[in-house]
Amino acid sequence: MPLQPSQNVFITCAVTGSGSTQERSPHVPRSPEEIANSAIDAAKAGAAVVHCHVREPDTGKPSRRIELYKEVTERIRAADVDVVLNLTAGMGGDVIYGDVENPLPHKPEGTDLVGASERVEHVRVCRPEICTLDCGTMNFAEADYVMTNTPGALRAMAQMMTTMGVRIEIEAFDTGHLWLAKQLVAEGLIDDPVMVQLCMGIPWGAPDDLNTFMAMVNNVPHDWIKSAFSIGRNQMNYVAAAVLSGGHVRVGLEDNLWLQKGVLATNAQLVEKAATIATNMGSTLMTPAEVRQLIQVKKRAPLQA
Repeated sequence: MPLQPSQNVFITCAVTGSGSTQERSPHVPRSPEEIANSAIDAAKAGAAVVHCHVREPDTGKPSRRIELYKEVTERIRAADVDVVLNLTAGMGGDVIYGDVENPLPHKPEGTDLVGASERVEHVRVCRPEICTLDCGTMNFAEADYVMTNTPGALRAMAQMMTTMGVRIEIEAFDTGHLWLAKQLVAEGLIDDPVMVQLCMGIPWGAPDDLNTFMAMVNNVPHDWIKSAFSIGRNQMNYVAAAVLSGGHVRVGLEDNLWLQKGVLATNAQLVEKAATIATNMGSTLMTPAEVRQLIQVKKRAPLQA
């Protein structure tokens, strides 16, 4: 495949995530105010899109509470800098089974498995420009649990998101997830223009070696809008890889805590470093307005619940 590097690139900052990183860096935001402020700082540093989860303010544990999403959304939209809002819809699909000989009943502590409507209720209320759809079930190495996304649940969630007028960003953790995503598009459940995020290096999904990455890239239809990232120490390497593959860029504390060896990063610092890499490669950073034009959405206020 000949190289066709991206001439125009938008940076997504994944602000806080839902992993256990809150105990490993003081820069991982917890409260809605901290998450919003970190997102705003990332936007000022060059991020056109901010991808947000919410956490319980007192513990930092991942949360699905709608009032937390509403506060984050309202604070970001009231800021003196523009940015495209991307909310996760990946929560509510976690199952922790019993031991290997007695997997059922599942363990209530850590299991968070709810219906499709509940998983997207915060999207309905907050009306971001973008929300994510994890197009597959997979194991995670961080804990002994399964991220559950059945085809039926994904079809239902995709239809709800599309009806809401929110642009879906497919999150693909392996090539099979792309296969299923193509089927959802073929069924008319995901509208054009189709967005996809290639999620590399997350155990036990697609490893972040370049052969696997190119297999993922080559499975993305040419008319989709693709972005890519890797977690941990290869985050910045994948800024270059994403640009070289003709894609857009994601960085942030959800995926990596370090600016360099021994130096903990802020979201703004990660965005600044990614922006330097992309522009030094000859790419021009897109503005939020340009991203909205590309993905054919308008900035909207939240709906009243």
